[in-house]
Amino acid sequence: MRASFRGGIHPDPHKELTSKKRVEVLVPPSEIIIPMSMHIGVPCTPTVKKGDTVLMGQKVGDSTAFISVPIHASVSGTVKAVEPRLHPSGAKLMSVVIENDGLDTLCEPTPVPDWEHADAETIIRAIREAGIVGHGGAAFPTHAKLRSALGPVDTLIANAAECEPYITADHRALLEYTDDIVGGLYVLMRVFPNVRVSVAIEHNKPDAIAMMKRATRGDERINVVELETKYPQGSEKQLIRAITGREVPPGKLPSEAGCCVLNVDTIGAIYRAIVNGMPDIRRIVTVSGSAIAVPKNLLVRVGTPISALVEACGGFTDQPQKIIMGGPMMGSAQFSLDVPVLKASNAVLFFSENEDRRVKTPVCIRCGRCIEACPMRLLPTYMYMNATHERWNECEALNVLDCMECGACTYECPGSLHLTQTFCVAKARVMERRKK
Repeated sequence: MRASFRGGIHPDPHKELTSKKRVEVLVPPSEIIIPMSMHIGVPCTPTVKKGDTVLMGQKVGDSTAFISVPIHASVSGTVKAVEPRLHPSGAKLMSVVIENDGLDTLCEPTPVPDWEHADAETIIRAIREAGIVGHGGAAFPTHAKLRSALGPVDTLIANAAECEPYITADHRALLEYTDDIVGGLYVLMRVFPNVRVSVAIEHNKPDAIAMMKRATRGDERINVVELETKYPQGSEKQLIRAITGREVPPGKLPSEAGCCVLNVDTIGAIYRAIVNGMPDIRRIVTVSGSAIAVPKNLLVRVGTPISALVEACGGFTDQPQKIIMGGPMMGSAQFSLDVPVLKASNAVLFFSENEDRRVKTPVCIRCGRCIEACPMRLLPTYMYMNATHERWNECEALNVLDCMECGACTYECPGSLHLTQTFCVAKARVMERRKK
């Protein structure tokens, strides 16, 4: 039987637009914008100044905070500016702007020598120095996740579910960068010598399932798990439940359930850092949607403006009504093509005006479909009612902080209520009250 969890939804996948398209390497543009905030945690401080010459892979930002990672130049060239630039968050954040010299002169690589015999601390420290963060969307520093998992973890889950519609970046990584991903698994098995590995792939990717089974054949420690195709199958808590049957306690980390979950492209980045000495400076990005002329999967340098991705895909067929960085369910809306690709940018989607499904008067019809869809087993109807009346104590009692903002309830709502958006506000208000 295919592994799954309670709740969830089945949106139209739209993956056929790019699932068969090989990854194309995008030539870096003349100007690269490297934000000092590309991860959850403390932003970096620039370590270069205007006029400096930088090499590809050179550190251009760093922080001494634990929940932070250094940031590296994705091209070689000259620092054009160190100033606030537009960020996908919607704000202007401090960035290092590099004028690309087109040479890709590489900084001296720093692989871990004889990594097969290195200790966990050496490998984790190298992962931190390579600036690796979660590529699945959250961008949590990988070294911090691994440190928290040392000791209690007996199961490592390689997350290749890629359950959001349109996105095929991880799918293509499994097919075209198989050796990097499998190599990364063996690096992680050096960090966690006693774990069993589950490579979790939804069943709508049979070619990727077959590829990973061939690549890991003969190793009893690695199991390729076929998941039911359902959203949000790729969420950590749902994935752990589907594969192990364990529950992550509310407010706790996956390590509390004996699990560590890493995105497969993150695992590939770990291999490239440890074996080849390459920092985290590139991303596979799916460019898709009804408004883009030729949907593609592109291998992109971090810091590339999304305008360059649009140009590589032949421009627009229609002027897009909405631009989303990430998936349509949990991605962030953008208002400019000047924002750069970040380490966790797995997709940029462009949608036409005729796909706008908003209504003027959303109304709850008490159907309960949002409750059935909620993968966290919450009560969206009651949460919404209390949030719209600013009853924050009641919202907290209904565990609104456990909402992971997946959008399943909003997708299922026939009354077109803005459920997820309302819960985002409610969570912020509850956290403000807690701090006070």
